[in-house]
Amino acid sequence: MTQFALTRLPAPPVARQIGAAVHRTPLLSAEGLMERMFSRLFHGLVYPQIWEDPAVDMAALAIRPGERLVAIASGGCNVLSYLTQGPGSILAVDLSPAHVALGRLKLAAARTLPDHAAFFDLFGRADLPGNAALYDRHIAPALDSQSRRYWETRSPFGRRIQLFERGFYRHGALGRFIGAAHRLARAAGTDLRGFLDCPDIEAQRTFFYAHIGPLFEAPVVQALARRPAALFGLGIPPAQYALLAGDGDGDVLPVLRQRLHRLLCDFPLRENYFAFQAIARRYPLPGEGALPPYLEPTAFETLRDTAGRVQIENRSLTEALAAEPEESIHGFNLLDAQDWMTDAQLTALWGQVTRTAAPGARVIFRTGGAADLLPGRVPEEILGRWRADRAAGQAGLAADRSAIYGGFHLYRRRDA
Repeated sequence: MTQFALTRLPAPPVARQIGAAVHRTPLLSAEGLMERMFSRLFHGLVYPQIWEDPAVDMAALAIRPGERLVAIASGGCNVLSYLTQGPGSILAVDLSPAHVALGRLKLAAARTLPDHAAFFDLFGRADLPGNAALYDRHIAPALDSQSRRYWETRSPFGRRIQLFERGFYRHGALGRFIGAAHRLARAAGTDLRGFLDCPDIEAQRTFFYAHIGPLFEAPVVQALARRPAALFGLGIPPAQYALLAGDGDGDVLPVLRQRLHRLLCDFPLRENYFAFQAIARRYPLPGEGALPPYLEPTAFETLRDTAGRVQIENRSLTEALAAEPEESIHGFNLLDAQDWMTDAQLTALWGQVTRTAAPGARVIFRTGGAADLLPGRVPEEILGRWRADRAAGQAGLAADRSAIYGGFHLYRRRDA
């Protein structure tokens, strides 16, 4: 427990929290039905790994030792990567109990596993027969009871922790979506794994134009992409789908093609573990390519020393911030959650962000569309306390190897 922690009320039931975040329209409407279909995903695992570039986050947040950060947890990769910068504490929140359990598993593993090799076997390889035994021997005794129940729940295929012996990154909504994309490409005559043989960016672009770009002309791909529910596996709710389509003059297909091109063609494959994951369905092995910062061998001892500085809670960000002291938080990562929000929800969130922001605080977030969604929606008496750094946002977007968002935004607190 950090020096900033306060007594917190129990979180509302999961269904109510998720519904409050996602449901914007009445149930008995086409969009309302889709929103409820989407919200059901968040009762389980959506993101086995987070799909935002932590290097961009850390540069924008300029994390200094001892600072307190708040972030949406998602798959936990970015929160653990931030620990390599030595913050004083991190409060991470998520509406999905599965994401909370995954983040807590990673933190307990960093504290208890004997070395980086074991840590990488579990979270880098995530497909080795001995990984469940690592959990039983080292991690389970140090894990909270709620997270233990999650990972030790049994199904016809074994305990949930055994997903780390069967290719964890192939599971969850995102993993299944990527797997379906591979099967669709093979049905059209393209084996995406051939992309792994590309020696440089020019070869990557040649492969894209010859084998991947033409897939967007296939009638089945066009029909699926133009159905919002088909993109739920990417974690895109109906409201965010509309933002994506808006960048394509009402058609989401050219936006998806452009962003996939950026993912696969704007960075060398060996430097972009997001592209490597999408194609190989795994992270590079040490020496094979870039890794998330928290998985780098040189980061393990720092993770071991700092893992106790993270608190992960199953609640909304606005509610969590309401329990924080004034001017106590130096950096906020809102991910893309604001794309889902109504004006009232945005105003409530930024009211709490502004109240808890320390002098010099920074806020980062991503948007599905290119436009900043705050001006005109958050009252000026709140938003006027902040300055949008448009140049830094554009630089962050250009550097973001995950490449799936339309906008990266950095706001700095205006200090008197």
